[in-house]
Amino acid sequence: MAVFVALGAFLMTLVGGWTAQRVTDRRHLVLGLAGGLMLGVVGLDLLPEALEAAGDEVFGVPAALLLFVGGFLLGHLVERLLAVRRAAHGADERAPQVGLTAAAAMVGHSLMDGIAIGAAFQVGGGMGAAVAVAVITHDFADGFNTYTITSLYGNEKRKAVAMLVADALAPMVGAASTLLFTLPAELLGSYLGFFGGVLLYLAAAEILPEAHHDHPARSTLLCTVAGVAFIWLVVGIAG
Repeated sequence: MAVFVALGAFLMTLVGGWTAQRVTDRRHLVLGLAGGLMLGVVGLDLLPEALEAAGDEVFGVPAALLLFVGGFLLGHLVERLLAVRRAAHGADERAPQVGLTAAAAMVGHSLMDGIAIGAAFQVGGGMGAAVAVAVITHDFADGFNTYTITSLYGNEKRKAVAMLVADALAPMVGAASTLLFTLPAELLGSYLGFFGGVLLYLAAAEILPEAHHDHPARSTLLCTVAGVAFIWLVVGIAG
């Protein structure tokens, strides 16, 4: 049942990527929306789930928040290292490796989405259905962001499509893997916190500044707000 439900996530991810491809003439709006979707996913979905699942504290701070900060710092460190590497070679353009690395992180997140679906169905049908609704709905944002991030850093279209397909397949692989093991809730919560930090860095330091660089328009800001509002609606319906 979990694998069948993950097929919906596969299709929704492809729809999100297709949407990102079709609006290349409104790139600033795409990036503004992508930034809002990412901010909404982190603040309204990933971080609350992480705090609930990974409830242990480390020196007075919830473990999920420590990993969240660690993920943000790792994203910053990787981007800075690549920037230094580009400067050493006299290159001003964005490194395609950054986009591929970010997209690979999205694929890893989608894999965990599939594992979450399978683990929820291990608990019960009602829990599995609730998690599946949340995952399938926000996988539109995952597909949208995976294609956008890969393309943003100068990668060829075929690479962006390849990462999109990998991101679409990941939930099915993750759901199928839960037939072989049971995932501890603490581990899932820790991962969500860490990934949330990486995603927030990409949204705040890369995607949104790029969206407003050439087109500091009100419409771009409205797209960002709309992205956050959409995720809020999804979380509210799924909850």
